[in-house]
Amino acid sequence: MTEIDTKIDALVPAWLTLPDIAEMLGVEVTRVRQLVKEGQLIAVRRGENRALHVPAAFIDGDKVVKGLSGTLTLLRDDGFTVEEMLEWLFTPDDTLPGTPAQALSENRGTEVKRRAQALAV
Repeated sequence: MTEIDTKIDALVPAWLTLPDIAEMLGVEVTRVRQLVKEGQLIAVRRGENRALHVPAAFIDGDKVVKGLSGTLTLLRDDGFTVEEMLEWLFTPDDTLPGTPAQALSENRGTEVKRRAQALAV
């Protein structure tokens, strides 16, 4: 897990702690940690106590946003660091419109994945 700089922290509108996510998903915190370890979620250290946080946009009610895991895998395969993934996901893209994270939460993951795949070219 990495700590993030203020630029990335400012891009992400809201954060959730791992216990918050566990409660929302109805699972144990250890399961959320496993999702992070498996690369299905991104967690970074932030705040005064440097607790692990996940962008709130990655959780949709009681599940992880559809298409997020595949998008994270594509970005990781493209050589992106956690910080670069967060920056890409939360930087507005006029052609989407909105951010890739917003598009994923609006079930427009196919277009987000196409853009992520194009980054490798």
